[in-house]
Amino acid sequence: MSHKVLMLPGDHIGPDIVAEADRLLHCLADDFGLRVELEYAHLGGCAVDAEGQPFPESTRALAQASDAMLLGAVGGPEWDAIERDKRPERGLLAIREALGLFANLRPAMLFPALAEASSLRADVVAGLDILIVRELTGGIYFGQPRGIRTRDDGLREGFNTLVYNTDEIERIGHAAFAAASRRQGQLCSVDKANVLESSELWREVMTDLSAQYPQVELSHLYVDNAAMQLVRSPKQFDVMVTGNLFGDILSDCAAMLTGSIGMLPSAALDANGRGLYEPVHGSAPDISGQDRANPLATLLSVAMMLRHSLAEGALADRVERAVEAVLAQGWRTADLAAVGDTPVGTRAMGDAVIAALRAQAD
Repeated sequence: MSHKVLMLPGDHIGPDIVAEADRLLHCLADDFGLRVELEYAHLGGCAVDAEGQPFPESTRALAQASDAMLLGAVGGPEWDAIERDKRPERGLLAIREALGLFANLRPAMLFPALAEASSLRADVVAGLDILIVRELTGGIYFGQPRGIRTRDDGLREGFNTLVYNTDEIERIGHAAFAAASRRQGQLCSVDKANVLESSELWREVMTDLSAQYPQVELSHLYVDNAAMQLVRSPKQFDVMVTGNLFGDILSDCAAMLTGSIGMLPSAALDANGRGLYEPVHGSAPDISGQDRANPLATLLSVAMMLRHSLAEGALADRVERAVEAVLAQGWRTADLAAVGDTPVGTRAMGDAVIAALRAQAD
């Protein structure tokens, strides 16, 4: 049976990095027998320009018929002044909500060759392997009411609602406990229960769920302490689970421990394992179309897609080994290059990964 994958290049560097993923998938098909059908659609700013909405109905239909989706990036300054409900980022929120993509998996793993590229000392981060499980379809990004209003005294104020119910917390909790069961058996739940009632409920539900997973050791941290601990001693963590806003922030913090945000893949999964895969970095308008973007997070997102949605774990392992090999050989894009290094471009890095992948078939 052939896998149906929807490619969503998006905006700015999105097409640059998705092009390398396309080449990688074709290599896996030609050289390793992967049966895959690729289709393309609009999401984000390009969708606004082409179809008037950041998440058009045409894209929704293709997404619902796919086994997995691969996204480049969305957004850019040229869409900052349009109506809020048509901004590119609304398309990303909309596809997550429409497809029920509630479980965001964000691994932060340091490849050995990049230990010196981390923002922290090599001895602090060597061997780092963290998985952040972020709830993706609830919390303050989706809560109602929200908006901007003028008060009776003339002051304008913006307001958002942070809300989580028991079902939403249990659902992401089960995903996180299951992930921890497959790793080192340690789960840290991150909240702000000393201030927020939504976090009080979050902590209560996570504690109750832990009885169903006796093989997992559950701990709790307030989000401010969790951020500090990620910088102080990141290797103490195995799996972290948290809400939408806190997960957004902590996963970007963890990204810099790995040498570059250009190294971090992610998955957003529904209850059945169908997912949207994307690098966690943004659209980088300043380097789009210049062959300067790091494609490795996108290629590692392909590996996650192979493992979690397409049941092709052996091929996922091959892709990850290929990325590790090119880094060990000294290949660096500009975001990873040290002083004195000559960085390679997007296409050349893609070439190197494909060559390393094909070398495994020899």
